[in-house]
Amino acid sequence: MSRVTTVWYDGACPLCIREIALMRKLDRRDAINFIDIATPATSCPLDRQLMLDRFHASEDGQILSGAAAFAAMWRAIPVMRPLGQVARIPGVLPILEALYKQFLKVRPHIQKRFKPID
Repeated sequence: MSRVTTVWYDGACPLCIREIALMRKLDRRDAINFIDIATPATSCPLDRQLMLDRFHASEDGQILSGAAAFAAMWRAIPVMRPLGQVARIPGVLPILEALYKQFLKVRPHIQKRFKPID
């Protein structure tokens, strides 16, 4: 199967690393191309800082951000697909995006609680 979903993540963020590790385990079909953009040597399709500040993914060639990016990642993983499909119900994605924006406000405090994975 060719990968149609790409996920860009901050490999310098202990919280992000843990989340991506879980998604990799769940991605048994190897359907997602995970790209660590923490190092400047890695090319980014958008501004690097923008991509580090918000979660980004591409689905079928379209770059998505925030809750829409999470929903795309979930749809690529069979066990998570129902949650990703729920995000397609009219009115659900704006609610998920509002929750994501609230999470972004507390994310720095949460990140401080996680130690880097060795």
